[in-house]
Amino acid sequence: MTNLDGVFRREWGPAVAALARWSGDLSVAEDAVQEACAEALRSWPRDGAPDNPGGWLLTVARNRALDRLRRESVRPGKELAAVLDDIRARTEQRDPQPVHDDELRMMFTCAHPALDRQSQLALTLRLVSGLTVAEIARALLQSDAAVGQRITRAKNKVRHANIPLRVPPAELLPERTPHVLGCIYSVFTEGYWSTAGPSAIRDELCDEGVRLAGELCTLMPREPEAHALAALVLLHDSRRVTRVDDDGRLVPLEEQDRRRWDRGRISRGLDRLRQAEGSTGPYLPQAVIAALHATAPTWEQTDWAAICAAYDRLLQITDSPVVRANRALAIGFRDGPDAGLGALDTVAHDPRLARSSLVATVRADLLRRARRPDEALTWYREALKSNGSEPGRDFLRRRIAECGG
Repeated sequence: MTNLDGVFRREWGPAVAALARWSGDLSVAEDAVQEACAEALRSWPRDGAPDNPGGWLLTVARNRALDRLRRESVRPGKELAAVLDDIRARTEQRDPQPVHDDELRMMFTCAHPALDRQSQLALTLRLVSGLTVAEIARALLQSDAAVGQRITRAKNKVRHANIPLRVPPAELLPERTPHVLGCIYSVFTEGYWSTAGPSAIRDELCDEGVRLAGELCTLMPREPEAHALAALVLLHDSRRVTRVDDDGRLVPLEEQDRRRWDRGRISRGLDRLRQAEGSTGPYLPQAVIAALHATAPTWEQTDWAAICAAYDRLLQITDSPVVRANRALAIGFRDGPDAGLGALDTVAHDPRLARSSLVATVRADLLRRARRPDEALTWYREALKSNGSEPGRDFLRRRIAECGG
């Protein structure tokens, strides 16, 4: 039987984006696709999955949207006909805009300046990528309730302010590009470092992040930050198959079989990195870090000095507590665990990391490497309390056992 969750994850974004373009209404599109998924859960186990699941979901969702429009029409004659004529006109009209991918089109649409940046990101991750409210909350380091309210307010603002569901003119695309870059990276990140659930990696989100990054480079070939992002996701993704063993357990970078890394993706990533020359945004230094890992012959030959320099450059661009915590770990590899612990102390109490297990995990790892197993044990147990991924929890339990717990 088809993995229904995987199918829904893969087809959600394309279906919502296509239906939103077709209907002109975000809520209608989301609700209709949700109803189509519910219908699939009822009928596919009984009748078998269709040969084209995405096409099936889109057809059913379009029918549900039409049913809703009929129900909401005040007078089923003239008003409904006008609505349907308007939909047909939008569907049949040749789109003069340069964005030909429905999901990219939706991302640029959600980047409307009337919405604040956090709302733009939350709305896009929900509508385009199909992430749950809980997953978005973890990505944004916010509570589920706050994110749910933010998404609802954003959709209401789009509706009540009559924000058009279309791509802005070509000359306005660059001002919305940072938002689109952030959304694509969030999609890939949730796939590559899944924050919850039974799997450490969600392949459909990794694939989608790589695809969208490539589409953006095609759309904006002279945008260096788009190439920097594409380099970053390709270089990370080159290691995907070695991040878990045959039993689905996480394998740390230093223990991965580098012979199995995807050399084709590494080569394409390095090519994108060269095209990113002149980038001033946050993705270039991250791509440099990924490239240094991808090209190091062994773990012991990793150039930690260059990695720390890239982290320093990244901190000049974005003062992120996540970056500071990861930089502390890199300093620990360059200068020794005690130096890393000292660097970690500068960010350990940042309230933005209150919902994350990152600080506890980094501290535990540095303490273990410093041969202080009793202290490491305490922090591994602390990290276990707030790690929502079952493979991540399993990895922490293995470390706890190594430390005598």
